[in-house]
Amino acid sequence: MIPCPHCAEQILEDERVCRWCRTPILRGPTAAPAPSAVERMLLPVGRSVWAIVAGYLGLFSLLVCPAPLALIVSIVAMVDLRNHPEKHGWGRTIFGLIMGILGTAALVAIGIARLDK
Repeated sequence: MIPCPHCAEQILEDERVCRWCRTPILRGPTAAPAPSAVERMLLPVGRSVWAIVAGYLGLFSLLVCPAPLALIVSIVAMVDLRNHPEKHGWGRTIFGLIMGILGTAALVAIGIARLDK
């Protein structure tokens, strides 16, 4: 006897439909459990590649030069995350976007200051 995965009533191990709730019992390889929030925070599990790149470019945009690239990749990551809601990475994407905006603004300010000389 095993518990039904839907209603938890005891059913025979070889039954294909639960006699209590009439839910089909699926057999075969079981799916891996979903990663926890801690695993997703530490490892790039289920995360958009664009979001990862946007986060790193946002970090490197403190050097000002890659800031416009961080801005562009963050926008691409936002589109990717909207098209694939099962993926994670909004935090990295927003960080890359904010840092890209700030770095690009600093780059423009430096450029304007050099033109005034």
